[in-house]
Amino acid sequence: MQANEREKFNAMIGDVMAYYKQDVSSFAIGIWWEACKGCELEQVSKALSRHATDPERGQFPPKVADIVRILQGTPTDRAQIAWGKVLEAMQRIGSYTDVVFDDPAIHAVVEDMGGWPKLCRSTYDELSYLQHRFCESHKAYTRQETFQYPRLLMGDRSPDHDYARRGLEPPKPAVIGNVETARLVYKKGEKGGKTPFSLANLTEQALRIGG
Repeated sequence: MQANEREKFNAMIGDVMAYYKQDVSSFAIGIWWEACKGCELEQVSKALSRHATDPERGQFPPKVADIVRILQGTPTDRAQIAWGKVLEAMQRIGSYTDVVFDDPAIHAVVEDMGGWPKLCRSTYDELSYLQHRFCESHKAYTRQETFQYPRLLMGDRSPDHDYARRGLEPPKPAVIGNVETARLVYKKGEKGGKTPFSLANLTEQALRIGG
């Protein structure tokens, strides 16, 4: 939602609570806004309607967690959806192309699992184990408020400097999912991976430990 939709949002939450004969404080409205501002106003409205018409939950006033669950699904739901995106990209894009997903947790998990080319070259017999590992890791990352991740998952191609030496632009990555969200993932990600290392740093650390 945009900032100029705040007034409409506040009125909508007030109307919903009035339906349940409940008052809503300005503090509570603020919590609602922070939880829902990443979604469209219409999406929030539909989620509130789904709650109200739910035969069991709809008997009670909605809590923020109820609506977030409808809007985003459970962590397990989100992890399974993320795995579906990854699996489709593995099949359609392959290991030789850089990819940018619209979910930063996917980037973090795939790097932990050895990188994009290694994942793409997994055998059919490994997929069940990989799915379990991916989903568990994805849930762990999404429980964190912030985490580091690589801005793109590099395919098995020539390094950028090889293209620069020949006067060529590196190949553009394939975008998986919502383009605008993927652009933000790329912008906020780490250029060289989520955990940069250098021999100098490791040597200094070893010296400190040894001393």
